[in-house]
Amino acid sequence: MTTSVQETRARPARGAEIRRHELAAFLRSRRERITPEQVGLPRGARRRTPGLRREEVAHLSAVGVTWYTWLEQARDIQVSVQVLDALARALRLDAGERAHLFQLAGATDPTPAANCPSVTPALREMLTVLEPIPACIQNSRYDILAYNRTYGLLLGDLDAVPPEDRNCMLLVHTNEQWQAAVVHLEETQRLMAARLRAALAGHLGEPAWKMLLKRLDESPAFRENWKRYEVVDARSKTKEFLNPHVGRLSLEHTDLWLAPDVGARMVTYTPRNEETRKRLAKLYEIACGR
Repeated sequence: MTTSVQETRARPARGAEIRRHELAAFLRSRRERITPEQVGLPRGARRRTPGLRREEVAHLSAVGVTWYTWLEQARDIQVSVQVLDALARALRLDAGERAHLFQLAGATDPTPAANCPSVTPALREMLTVLEPIPACIQNSRYDILAYNRTYGLLLGDLDAVPPEDRNCMLLVHTNEQWQAAVVHLEETQRLMAARLRAALAGHLGEPAWKMLLKRLDESPAFRENWKRYEVVDARSKTKEFLNPHVGRLSLEHTDLWLAPDVGARMVTYTPRNEETRKRLAKLYEIACGR
């Protein structure tokens, strides 16, 4: 018996409906396991709902209460990657849960939390061989896609940062460890904003870039620098860091481009003097001993 045209068309629709119900159940389960205290909200005396209320998740995610309610009711509505990202943060999803959320929504996670196929085993081997020189692979959006052990302790404990937050622009504007480690913080923030502005021209309208700019807009320093509308190109430069483990480091920053077009790059920090060279060796020993 041949399958009718109606049955053929109905299969994708049924699959989408099943995914919506799975997404709704997943959101409810994660909402109910988070206490108000975990996200800085008062519990109140009359709370009956286990975990967070729908309106609290909507508030934390900056979406409408009605819209979020429809999402938990498995309504057929469109969900942007920006909203999925906000929900993942509000619900404190780990990397596996975040990937599951995007899969159920039929969306591609644009953050570095997702697997990056451009970081090949050969590139990871190069990062290892370069040690004790700190090195990482970044894209033009400043996402840290891979890094060696020395880089992981250069400005703080990068391993402790959630993968979706491993972005140099975010860290230098929101992470206290990183900010304390950058000797010339204000100048660094201004130049990084100018470089990001230059790179943005080739990525206008892309969801991942819009998500990053929305998060950066919460930083007064970034908002001020962004309004300057400065643009600078990539260049080698001297960096001064105050590392909590080994002290002051004087380094030469170099970008090694991995493709003909400006995009992914390997970032290296070579010592500018013998004292820094010794301190990098010590930092590498500390990283290996963890």
